[in-house]
Amino acid sequence: MARYTGPVCRLCRRIGEKLMLKGDRCFTPKCSVDRRSGPPGEHARARRRRISDRGLQLKEKQKARYAYQMMERPFRRFFHLAEKQAGITGENLQVLLERRLDNVVYRLGLADSRSQARQIVLHGHILLNGIKTDIASCLLKEGDKITWREESKKSEYFKMLSNVIESKIIPGWLRLDKNNLAGEVLSLPTPEEIGANFDGKTIVEYYSR
Repeated sequence: MARYTGPVCRLCRRIGEKLMLKGDRCFTPKCSVDRRSGPPGEHARARRRRISDRGLQLKEKQKARYAYQMMERPFRRFFHLAEKQAGITGENLQVLLERRLDNVVYRLGLADSRSQARQIVLHGHILLNGIKTDIASCLLKEGDKITWREESKKSEYFKMLSNVIESKIIPGWLRLDKNNLAGEVLSLPTPEEIGANFDGKTIVEYYSR
């Protein structure tokens, strides 16, 4: 499976805003967006010019793709799935992205970033409705429950997480049992609850051309 292996801070600088790709580090003075203004690259400032409408659409699409740590092909697949659903395609896309298993693990506070959440899922630490699931793109539905494997509860990471989980803020469409670090999907998220930092309508315009 293809994945981006370069420095993720360059992605934030390329977009020009924080995408929270490194979790808590993004709130510290070490954040590259705060330390270095402007896009990456030796000649980035010299080639700066007015961005076309098509360029703005591409930037918005890339912002969403970078934020959810997805490559182009699976992201496009999610877009086509959103197109087939009833309702507004841009909002459907936002909800589908939030329903991914790795994103739900991140939203529950069980990981500092989506990339870390994906690693937790891929390594088989998570049970979905009591069944070991290592597919990060698996779409969750209302009533689904997330728990840890018994073997994983003995890890140092699980013990550390138990000590810091109280400080985590959980969105209203999810519920977390902080004693057992078990989560549940109470309802599907609404666009208002998601508070996405990208414009779904602009992404629709990009793929519609």
